[in-house]
Amino acid sequence: MLDDLRWDTDLIRRYDLSGPRYTSYPTALQLHSEVGSFDLLHALRESRRAVRPLSLYVHMPFCANICYYCACNKIITKDRARAQPYLQRLEQEIQLIACHLDSRQTVEQLHFGGGTPTFLSHVELRQLMATLRQHFTLLDDDSGDYGIEIDPREADWSTMGLLRELGFNRVSLGVQDLDPAVQRAVNRLQSLEQTRTLIEAARTLQFRSVNLDLIYGLPKQTPEGFARTVDEVIQLQPDRLSVFNYAHLPERFMPQRRIDSNELPAPAAKLEMLHNTIEQLTAAGYRYIGMDHFALPDDELAIAQEEGTLQRNFQGYTTHGHCDLIGLGVSAISQIGDLYSQNSSDLAIYQQSLSSAQLATQRGLVCNRDDRIRRAVIQQLICHFELDFEQIESTFGIDFRGYFVAEWPALQRLQRDGLISLDAQRIEVQPAGRLLVRSVCMVFDAYLAQHSQQRFSRVI
Repeated sequence: MLDDLRWDTDLIRRYDLSGPRYTSYPTALQLHSEVGSFDLLHALRESRRAVRPLSLYVHMPFCANICYYCACNKIITKDRARAQPYLQRLEQEIQLIACHLDSRQTVEQLHFGGGTPTFLSHVELRQLMATLRQHFTLLDDDSGDYGIEIDPREADWSTMGLLRELGFNRVSLGVQDLDPAVQRAVNRLQSLEQTRTLIEAARTLQFRSVNLDLIYGLPKQTPEGFARTVDEVIQLQPDRLSVFNYAHLPERFMPQRRIDSNELPAPAAKLEMLHNTIEQLTAAGYRYIGMDHFALPDDELAIAQEEGTLQRNFQGYTTHGHCDLIGLGVSAISQIGDLYSQNSSDLAIYQQSLSSAQLATQRGLVCNRDDRIRRAVIQQLICHFELDFEQIESTFGIDFRGYFVAEWPALQRLQRDGLISLDAQRIEVQPAGRLLVRSVCMVFDAYLAQHSQQRFSRVI
């Protein structure tokens, strides 16, 4: 059933709206300044009392080169020395956070993101991992889910060997597109050989999983050219693939202003790229997990989806949604129990806060009961494409139909249009609706009307 995916051009055109990606509910747009470091410390104490396992996210904001499409929180610099003061403050944050936790709380998941984590020297990477191991209980038996994002232009065999030695067993490589004309248009020249070399290193060094990122909708892309990129990538046999829709929002992300909007592919061409990609990956044996993600059938994400245990958090699809997520570094987001909190996105403010021995928490949110109910509904739909009302009713003590009476007409409309099947017991997202599952989830979003649709990327 999970392999079923049907392309319906008419439905896509009608429902390809702008909306959240639901890595959280409520989304990060709802975070506000009334929640601060005191709330975070309270949540950490609750986590310690419950001895909940941990997931750590570490943000490394530095990049040596700018990619014009990028919407991440990053700092472009050739000066590698800029990492040192940042690392000093990051180590202070690690100490301040860890002292409120229990050594029995094992770190099941660790992820380094950016920016470019491999911007750091080997010495700096060793020191950072040593600090994490000193203050948190990291696993030493390779059973943890420890990943890092890698720019193939910033790594080689020795880098991969070091990362494996430090305990990383998953890597995610940015590729985006292999066409040199496209690469020049987005200022990211990267050869197929650079990517292949690192994948071969990962296999030889027995990394558990390799993910590759692709983006469709970039300037100068064509359906034929992107299909060639996908064919080349399939030959590399990554375990997972993320195929993102480029959202051109130059008013929000300054680097995107360097992209000539006249060179962007037309909407119909973008749809053709996605359609081709789905067919190519499906023919190669990949499963559509949802929300731009594909995985081989023996990958942990595919298995978790099959078994009904897949979850979603600020790091995307995960098998560790039961962990409290602690975000470390500038702009990093934590999810601890019912608290969401985010560090300042301004490097100077982040570093200044920690230099004063204060946490850099700038905003956050404490989920109320309605948030928890809607979060459970959205997570079930976006991860598993189905929802049994009884599960929500027994967990939260509600009558589903009565609680969501205002949403029922919208659900009936989705049913009439063929996106879902709906009866008194359950919702099932139909094969034609799975690419549009964000549109289904948006029905249950109580905050959506508060925000301009321009704040979000399009569903497809």
